[in-house]
Amino acid sequence: MTEPTPVTIRARQITDGLEPKNVIICLLLLLGGVRYGWSGLGWAAFAALFAAVIPTLFIRHGIRRGTLEDRHVGQRQRRLTVLPFVMGSVATAFGVMLGLDAPADLTAIVLAMFASLVPILVITVWWKVSVHTAVASGATVCLAIALGPWWLLLYPLVAAIGWSRVVLRDHTTAQTVVGAVVGALSAGLAFWAAR
Repeated sequence: MTEPTPVTIRARQITDGLEPKNVIICLLLLLGGVRYGWSGLGWAAFAALFAAVIPTLFIRHGIRRGTLEDRHVGQRQRRLTVLPFVMGSVATAFGVMLGLDAPADLTAIVLAMFASLVPILVITVWWKVSVHTAVASGATVCLAIALGPWWLLLYPLVAAIGWSRVVLRDHTTAQTVVGAVVGALSAGLAFWAAR
């Protein structure tokens, strides 16, 4: 194992701090709070439970059992078992929110999360596309659609996440770029169409 350098330490901080779970929770709480106030925060917390917390617990359980090696699920083949579970959890949240007439933008953002997981799963069959950049890029585009184009100024954070994944040798540059494009297109189009 190589000794960490200041660059790899910074890359690890970015990768861990801006991992998909954290981005999803921030996105939901921000969107729910700004658009719908306290009730929006409640629905955002409900969505975050299924889109971020339950998948994280599933991954931690896999690590404890030895079926997963790390919280970022670095092995591509292992992602083929994790992604369907996450999709099922997100679909459950969407179904409940739709059935209980949750706020439109929050229901649409959960649908957008599911929509972005479909191409990610398909690509992962052959290639290890970056979920980190897909989630961050999709979140940025959805915020811009919901709250205004100024939110696109968050894109340097997407680039920083991509840089961190490459520095840590978890992805190639191409995998991070494709992740960002897939996330922006799939989540952005689904969110725009559903709201």
